[in-house]
Amino acid sequence: MKIGYARVSTQDQNLNIQLQELEKAGCKKIFQEKITGVHSKRIELEKMMEQLREGDQVIIWKLDRLARSTKELLNICDKINHAGASFQSLSESWADSSSPGGKMILTIFAGIAEFERELIIERTSAGRKLAMKNGIEFGRPKKFNSEQKEAVKTLINNGNSVKLVADTFKVHPATIYRILQSTS
Repeated sequence: MKIGYARVSTQDQNLNIQLQELEKAGCKKIFQEKITGVHSKRIELEKMMEQLREGDQVIIWKLDRLARSTKELLNICDKINHAGASFQSLSESWADSSSPGGKMILTIFAGIAEFERELIIERTSAGRKLAMKNGIEFGRPKKFNSEQKEAVKTLINNGNSVKLVADTFKVHPATIYRILQSTS
């Protein structure tokens, strides 16, 4: 079955052109919504994806109606392929996963996206190592500096309860226990 997907970004915009083109392309069912593409939660898109069956073809008017980035487009195309369906854009003739040329283009895009992800991971890792070498600490900021830890120990050694010390520093008692364990 040919299934259409139409989207506009605002309530003021009109779906008519997309709907006409999708009907002309032979879509038996058309999912439509008025929501910005920035939102990852597009209910009609999710409904369409859940209903896809082997042999179905998802048809859109333009790529930007389906996805706002190459990564998002590739993720959606991958889900369509896993359902055993194909994908076609009416405005971009090369975006047709049912044709050999369209499959090749989407495969190349997927390879480029994967390469890009690997480069980002590599650069992030190198930046993290350099920062650590320069003494930058990662993770959550420490609740207590060394002087405060000593004050906690002194208060506990002077007979104060863990709960009282925790309340004094406005932390959970488990934090006080961790400080006491780290120095024992």
